[in-house]
Amino acid sequence: VQLQASGGGLVQAGGSLRLSCAASGRTLGTYAMTWFRQVPGLEREFVAVISWRGGDTDYADSVKGRFRISRDNAKNTVYLQMNSLKPEDTAVYYCATDRTYYRGTYNPATADFTSWGQGTQVTVSS
Repeated sequence: VQLQASGGGLVQAGGSLRLSCAASGRTLGTYAMTWFRQVPGLEREFVAVISWRGGDTDYADSVKGRFRISRDNAKNTVYLQMNSLKPEDTAVYYCATDRTYYRGTYNPATADFTSWGQGTQVTVSS
């Protein structure tokens, strides 16, 4: 499956953005979907995950209560609604498919990523 992330941009602190991750080539319906982010020079950081049916989610502590992951399997698209953005949220955001997550607390160390999107830049100014 090919993934295309979009929706990034420049926003002031306290603002909102909604990222999209559109899939082609195969349905997303059987995959859990994740969002990660990465700042140059730092390790990739887990942000959020959603189960393939959409009924279970998990978030990094740093974004809980501010970000919301959702999916529309009919549109083959996953979303990340980001509210109350902070300068420390500045990063390139990536979406990825994962075959391991079903519910509960997510463990990125045991993930089985099958596809990654190309990333979309989010910049939050102070």
